[in-house]
Amino acid sequence: MKRTGAIALTALAPISWGSTYAVASELLPPDRPLFTGVMRALPAGLLLTALARKLPTGRWWWKAAVLGGLNIGAFFPLLFLSAYRLPGGVAAVLGAAGPLFVIGLAALLLGERARLRTVLVAIAGALGVSMVVLTSEARLDLVGIAAGVVSSVSMGAGTVMTKRWGRPEGAGPLAMAGWQLTAGGLMIIPLAALVEGAPPALDGKACLGYGYMMLINTGLAYWLWVRGIGRLTATSVTLLGVLSPLTAAVIGWAALGQALSSVQVLGMGVALGATITGQVVAGSARPFVSAKEIDRNDSMDLMGESVRR
Repeated sequence: MKRTGAIALTALAPISWGSTYAVASELLPPDRPLFTGVMRALPAGLLLTALARKLPTGRWWWKAAVLGGLNIGAFFPLLFLSAYRLPGGVAAVLGAAGPLFVIGLAALLLGERARLRTVLVAIAGALGVSMVVLTSEARLDLVGIAAGVVSSVSMGAGTVMTKRWGRPEGAGPLAMAGWQLTAGGLMIIPLAALVEGAPPALDGKACLGYGYMMLINTGLAYWLWVRGIGRLTATSVTLLGVLSPLTAAVIGWAALGQALSSVQVLGMGVALGATITGQVVAGSARPFVSAKEIDRNDSMDLMGESVRR
């Protein structure tokens, strides 16, 4: 029962990420993806770190920087480059193939068994997503494909290394998410300044959009994602990522008036079925962090470091 609750809460992260395109296209300034990446990551990271009242110590300074670079600092720019160079459907399929990399890396570094049925489930999930998002007009671009593949590898490696390194004593998922978002956001600032120049003027609509991106789409979502990595296997967590492009398709249909064909509906069924099946077949691997440590750290996160002290 605890595992089911952990899966449900972790799934809220990719579901939230599925709203990114709709919010960006309807509320945010156009052609400013790197600035948007900074606005998503850095304020959220500083807020979570302040709430956790915990800074890295010792080797966790460089570990937090590495994780922040993999999950945010490299992932965001590469993802945006892929999205600009490729049709959205192709970029989404490349992201949906990320679990295949995580399955292999988790077997190598975490001892999670790379079962054939788990690989087949990951392939089925990517196939379902392709049925939802790919169109006959899709064009291939080698730079865009390379960026999409590397972005998936970067996020996958960040997920596995977050699992492998665990958390330092007294630091819960709130602090871990805050450190990574802050480090990643700081890494994107020079690139955003070089490529996009000065920040754009923001109206009320843009402020609302960035507020949602910072608090819900990034701060809350990454806290749930890091929390899930501590409670579930890396394979189980990454298989939930399929929910992001599916959510984007549903929002496009429900809120933006985009049509859904019978093939797309069938693809949703295939992808959802693969996601559910994946949680069953991936659930037998033992979490890298003990349940006792997880419960203790989560309790600290909820009470706040000030109470603990």
